[in-house]
Amino acid sequence: MISCLIADDQAMVREGFGALLAAQPGITLAGLAADGAEAVRLARRTSPDVVLMDVRMPVLDGLAATRQLLAGHAGPDGGPKVLMLTTFDLDEYVYEALRAGASGFLLKDAPAAELTRAVRVVAAGDALLAPSVTRRLIADFAKRPRPASAASPGGPGARLAQLTPREAEVLTLIARGMSNAEISGTLVIAEQTTKTHVGRILMKLQLRDRTQAVVFAYESGLVTPGE
Repeated sequence: MISCLIADDQAMVREGFGALLAAQPGITLAGLAADGAEAVRLARRTSPDVVLMDVRMPVLDGLAATRQLLAGHAGPDGGPKVLMLTTFDLDEYVYEALRAGASGFLLKDAPAAELTRAVRVVAAGDALLAPSVTRRLIADFAKRPRPASAASPGGPGARLAQLTPREAEVLTLIARGMSNAEISGTLVIAEQTTKTHVGRILMKLQLRDRTQAVVFAYESGLVTPGE
């Protein structure tokens, strides 16, 4: 059962999404929050699997709320998965949310089926969200200059040394948007072997999911835009 918390300052949006998700099999509603501060309080009390987080909210915006929620939580089993809700295709907050630990993005006008699917995918943590907005955001994010800390001790570049050559190869293919099945076909290995590699990559690098793995691959320099 997937527990979901919805944070949005527009009552119609949060209540509409809440009713929609509560009606889906395998999904329960942990609560509704009208701002980021309330979302953090509710999440700490109810421990939801997924938080649908609006980008722009009063009191505490979605970015700050995401940072607070995920602070101190590392690895695929740490803290809730955050799915950012936005009316903007490209928003500066969204790039920062990737670094803060958001697992995906969804436009508020997405079809109901897409919302439900996104919640299930983010909760599973085993696939990159397919909606075009997420792919475009990551592609644009990847073109931005890498942080100066990327090559510093303990930075993304240094952490790459923890991976075996095969794991680095799998991470490269994840960053290119490949599914487990596609990676298995490319490397000519069993899909279960690929899943094992992905799990070890997330564990070693203390990443929550494939979205974070993509960000890490670019920030560490393992993959460069246009490759």
